[in-house]
Amino acid sequence: MDRDSRVRAYYRRLDDGEYAGLESLLHPEFVQRRPDRTFDDRASFLQFMRSERPKTDTSHRLTTVCASRGGRAASGHLLDADGNELFAFIDVFRFGADGRITHLTTYV
Repeated sequence: MDRDSRVRAYYRRLDDGEYAGLESLLHPEFVQRRPDRTFDDRASFLQFMRSERPKTDTSHRLTTVCASRGGRAASGHLLDADGNELFAFIDVFRFGADGRITHLTTYV
């Protein structure tokens, strides 16, 4: 799977609640940094996404996926269950030698 496909699959699996598939995209040492918190490992990120995030009936509408020197950047909008925009985001992805996502920095 190329990097653009991996980024698009990340959002699709997250939105569809396909956590086993999401886990397979992430390196074991995956880290996410976002304005409200940091997840220092894949397990804590997946636990939060499975059962602790405040809204699980959301979807990501991507507008752009751009190549960068070390990875990819994606921009879009998080939508609620009715299709209303909650906020805009930019995510910056970095990848390991095995192609899996190692770091994700989220800007909202």
